[in-house]
Amino acid sequence: MAKNSKPSYIGHRERIREKFASAGLDAFLDHETLELLLTYAVARKDTKPIAWALLKKFGSLSAVLDADPEQLMTVPGVGPNTAQFLKLIRAVFKKYSFEEVKERITIRTPQQVLEYCKASLAGKTEECLEVIYLSVRNTVMSTQVVASGLIDRVAVSPRKIVECALAAKASAIILVHNHPSGDATPSKEDIALTQDVIRAAELFGISVHDHIIVGKGSHYSLKANGKIA
Repeated sequence: MAKNSKPSYIGHRERIREKFASAGLDAFLDHETLELLLTYAVARKDTKPIAWALLKKFGSLSAVLDADPEQLMTVPGVGPNTAQFLKLIRAVFKKYSFEEVKERITIRTPQQVLEYCKASLAGKTEECLEVIYLSVRNTVMSTQVVASGLIDRVAVSPRKIVECALAAKASAIILVHNHPSGDATPSKEDIALTQDVIRAAELFGISVHDHIIVGKGSHYSLKANGKIA
């Protein structure tokens, strides 16, 4: 190697960044997208082998970004800083997606609820119950996670949900929670909680439009399935 020549990976880093600057990510394959991201987290090293190793272990770009830092660090070349960087990329994307949807959505169907909450609930490993507060015109006023806990159950007080709805000055609410196990079928406890919230909310003129349960690649609407009126 000539005395002043650059390592080959430096030229590759420059080329892949130039490709993004000129064509965006539409021109990228998954491994190239990971390579590009890793150039901002991994110094003085060829990122292509690391990108391929991550895809081999996790199967897809989305699975890499959903992985926990501890899992990421089992891949050679991925240290704590790189793992946290990839986690940050996912978190920023989720926040951006959530804010984009929040600015434009009026909720009228279960599908719109799913669109609204997809970014918020994606990748969570514990069960969370979120409440969407709606105006009289069904526009989103705000959202709030009112409970989170063990993967197999959510414990929450209907009174707390109603108090939060009153504080938000909501005319209606939608309950949304995830089943990290993947099965979106409601449990007896899910149905009982929904009925308790409906009864408590009715006392203050607040409607409960639906309770949507999100699983892995599936969802369940208690309203659509006749579990609530």
